[in-house]
Amino acid sequence: MEEYFARQHKLWGEDTQKNLENKSIAIVGYGGLGSNLGITLGSSGIGKIYLIDFDTVSIHNIHRQIAFRLDDVGKPKASLLAELIKSRYDKVEVIPIIDAFDEYLEFEDKIDIIIDASDNLPTRAKIEKFARKTNIPWIYTSVEEWHGQVCLFENASFANSIVINDRKPAGIAPPIVSLLAAYEANMTLRYLAGLSVKTDVLNYLFFDNNGQLCIKSLQMPT
Repeated sequence: MEEYFARQHKLWGEDTQKNLENKSIAIVGYGGLGSNLGITLGSSGIGKIYLIDFDTVSIHNIHRQIAFRLDDVGKPKASLLAELIKSRYDKVEVIPIIDAFDEYLEFEDKIDIIIDASDNLPTRAKIEKFARKTNIPWIYTSVEEWHGQVCLFENASFANSIVINDRKPAGIAPPIVSLLAAYEANMTLRYLAGLSVKTDVLNYLFFDNNGQLCIKSLQMPT
């Protein structure tokens, strides 16, 4: 697959690309963020990807969840995305888990990083408990309306930094979903490739009233 990854070879070299084959990741949630992440990371050369989501496709998902089509309504998201990923790059091992994430979940082998693409804070609290128990870093991402936030947690405490609630979701613009997913995917690849990446820093991305992109960063408490 040398030609397949020709542009990435130019980016970070063949050794780094080869090393990605030994990496395993888990993506939790297959809505707007997860759809983008699955497509981007699934064709990057990562060796194994666990897809965790209990949900099925609804008609109101499709405008921002780019992995799904109209005739996918009612089908399991994790299974559909697994098929799509394999159709784009058949060397990756994709394991769909059609269930909700649980802090007691067991994987076949060690996970290098957990990627949050869920849409509720209670699930993220479970991800953090699992990550701390297993000493695995995880990336938190949330998106709503015209704004979102991303943080690669390694030592800082998510539970002690963000108020846990489960309110109903507000409206959401598809472009901000793709933007936050791209930010999260880029952070994931840099981490797996051994490139510099800031951990325990909350990055807040938003469009102002003129549609200009703004980014603010905040160090998270440990």
